[in-house]
Amino acid sequence: MPVDRYAEVHAGHRWDVPADFNIAHACCGRWAADRTRFALYWEDESGAASAHTFWDLQREANRLSNVLAGLGVARGDRVALILPQRRETAVAHIAVYQMGAVAVPLSFLFGPDALSYRLADSGAKVALVDPQSAPNLAPIRGQLPGLTHVLGVAGAGAGAGGDERIDYDAVVAAASPEFAPATTRAEEPALVVYTSGTTGPPKGALMPHRCLLGNLPGFVHSHDAFPQPGDVFWSPADWAWTGGLMDALLPTFYFGQPIVGYRGRFDPERAFRLLEKYQVRNAFLFPTALKLMMKAYPRPREHFDVNLRSIMSAGESVGTTVFEWTREALGATVNEMFGQTEMNYIVGNSHRLWPAKPGSMGRPYPGHRVAVIDDAGSEVPRGEPGDVALHRIAPDGTPDPVFFLEYLHNPEATQRKFIGDWCRTGDVATVDADGYLWYQGRADDVFKVAGYRIGPSEIENCIVRHPAVANAAVVPSPDETRGNVVKAFVVLAAGHAPSPELVDEIQQHVRRYLAPYEYPKEIEFIDALPMTTTGKVQRVVLREREQARKHTQ
Repeated sequence: MPVDRYAEVHAGHRWDVPADFNIAHACCGRWAADRTRFALYWEDESGAASAHTFWDLQREANRLSNVLAGLGVARGDRVALILPQRRETAVAHIAVYQMGAVAVPLSFLFGPDALSYRLADSGAKVALVDPQSAPNLAPIRGQLPGLTHVLGVAGAGAGAGGDERIDYDAVVAAASPEFAPATTRAEEPALVVYTSGTTGPPKGALMPHRCLLGNLPGFVHSHDAFPQPGDVFWSPADWAWTGGLMDALLPTFYFGQPIVGYRGRFDPERAFRLLEKYQVRNAFLFPTALKLMMKAYPRPREHFDVNLRSIMSAGESVGTTVFEWTREALGATVNEMFGQTEMNYIVGNSHRLWPAKPGSMGRPYPGHRVAVIDDAGSEVPRGEPGDVALHRIAPDGTPDPVFFLEYLHNPEATQRKFIGDWCRTGDVATVDADGYLWYQGRADDVFKVAGYRIGPSEIENCIVRHPAVANAAVVPSPDETRGNVVKAFVVLAAGHAPSPELVDEIQQHVRRYLAPYEYPKEIEFIDALPMTTTGKVQRVVLREREQARKHTQ
């Protein structure tokens, strides 16, 4: 058990946010003079691979900045990046930020409707697409008069009819590699990230340049004093989301370290081969990814030369089973983290500085004042559930730089996000006697059964401990007598088939470890759980499906 240095580390933190700050310079420009310093190792499903230094990325970003300026992009204009993990994605972020323009990262998985809403709402002037995302933009191009130009990368530059696209490679190759970057205030907008909410239209969170600085203490501590000599980072998280951008790509670049980029679907074997091939030392892996890896290779080091130094996980609770597996089978202790787009990386673990309690969210990271509050904005007693919230003012008395600026075109939603100086996450948790937070679920995921308050996370983690289970999601199922009963949607591991006997076995397994009112009275086997593109289970989809089923009975 490590010595608990939490109080010392937390009390010693001081923010030092400069008045002028630009993500592009911090993450690439200042490293580019060293032509031997690698930034990105990249490959895709086809086997294509490449490696790029910070100098390479900066030169290409300078060319792209000149191209964008020639297309009329000015300071404050929005540029949409509808791209997966690839070189051009990293380059485009640098190019946009150093112009003082605003990046709008959008998932390459978005269909036409999802893209149409976000492109119109953000007011994107230019978009970048690749062969996978271009077909989804094509049918709606004519509905977006504000979108004046589209650049196609990797051969996506050939358009037709109303979808003419500019060939990225051709125009970037012809542009000057010299560009004078803009000086931006730390408070200036840098990007718009659309929240992955499960109800209502997505909200565009406008993020300032300084928010990257606000992420850094959590990033450093969740990866056990990152960077260390030889550190190489990898995460399957899409760079279009906060998880991939602010928890992987940009902070790795900020410290001048290399990251592995992979364009392709997540697969446990591929994940292990990437870890082995690039000798990845640091990884951000969603709990779902870890569960799949654990089920596919219970003893991975018998098959792969894996040398992980740190693992961060977020999005859902990891649970005891996965926590113990990573420590024993991978030789790295998971540091769980909690945050959201609007204020990311605010709670978590750093097991070398303070003990990691399996399944807990951790403690507030240095620089952040976090509490669990009630609807009136008052902190609740230890052990009682409440809304996890972050205070505008950090423990050192200065403004916390991690905050978003506002929701685009939605001042009412921005105002509702706050109670006084507390910014609410909408996630329910309790705090134990040692100050660790324990996730109970989204505010709209928590439900009552016969008067008992149920948080799905604990039950799901228990179910996944059963050897026949690959993944699980728990929702309320309407019941006339109890109001609700606990229902579990279960994805079985390979080699197992649904049966009444297995239902009973899983139910008895949960009874053995949890309270009697927490066992799933109903179990439905399902091929796959509905997931957001950030790897979170969409319980709301299952909940609505269950309500509709009961309503028709």
